[in-house]
Amino acid sequence: MLGDDDVIFIVAHADGGMRLDKFIQSRLPGHSRSFLAQQIRTRNVFVDEVAHKPGYRVRAGEKIHIVIPAPQPAEYRAEAIDLDRLHEDRDIIVINKPPGLVVHPAPGHATGTLVNALLHHCPDLAGIGGEIRPGIVHRLDKDTSGVMVVAKNAHAQECLADQFKQRCIRKTYFALAKGRFKSNQGIIDLPIGRHPVHRKKMSVRSRRSRDAETHWRVVIQYKAAAMLEIDLKTGRTHQIRVHLAAINHPILGDPIYGGRSTLRPKPEKGLHIKTPRQMLHAARLTLRHPVTGRQMSFEAPLPADMQQVVAQLSAFSNTTETGALKNSTLI
Repeated sequence: MLGDDDVIFIVAHADGGMRLDKFIQSRLPGHSRSFLAQQIRTRNVFVDEVAHKPGYRVRAGEKIHIVIPAPQPAEYRAEAIDLDRLHEDRDIIVINKPPGLVVHPAPGHATGTLVNALLHHCPDLAGIGGEIRPGIVHRLDKDTSGVMVVAKNAHAQECLADQFKQRCIRKTYFALAKGRFKSNQGIIDLPIGRHPVHRKKMSVRSRRSRDAETHWRVVIQYKAAAMLEIDLKTGRTHQIRVHLAAINHPILGDPIYGGRSTLRPKPEKGLHIKTPRQMLHAARLTLRHPVTGRQMSFEAPLPADMQQVVAQLSAFSNTTETGALKNSTLI
């Protein structure tokens, strides 16, 4: 007996030889590929009542029976949390995430997260991945501020996820990093994986790692730190923080990767510059709209706490924000 959400297709002669996962994706374009692949893995897809792997080649005349589970309401509750919206349409919402805002609920952060805010702001979000939840396709750490894009339906989620996977989305950051740089720009090409001992940390000395590439440029060199403009070519967990720490220039205020929260350029004079968090800001995000295909770029100015640290560094170094930083629309 078929349930309300069960569907059946008969393989046409022209579709013979197609992979099972590709076949059901072509028949159910309203569902994301990741969701449909999950249904195959959990044995919710049958070929003549037999479960197969995604790579199975279908044959003409075979009956494909797909059991589509009803979306399960997320356990998260909607909360009236203000969002700084940079752009919104029927498919995506782009926000300027403030520092201190956790993206996903987790132990210790069950409420007050971006997900809670999105559920309140967009109560009609489509079910993605079998759950009724916002389509977050990338994340920023709790204490990293800046631009984030969120999908509002399955098609947008799949398209944006593909753009991230294909590295078509450009992400530009500003970071305040410790020390004086010997060159004005460089590339850090070190693989990143889980730390071999501290499992909550990432490391360039992991036993199992993935390629990671970070391009950096010094915008202003202060006496004790530098403002960097950073382009990510990959998007590994904690990538910028890990890479800068690996070249002995950790981000100021990073408690995990060596950036002290208090910078002492001249301790004998009692000069202390306090950083309330890791000084990392996602300044610009450039992507292709998932429906119109139009190239779009979104920018978020430096938040007040980071501007304050910049002002202190400038005063100590007797510098002004000249060049790219001063002329940038991001400041």
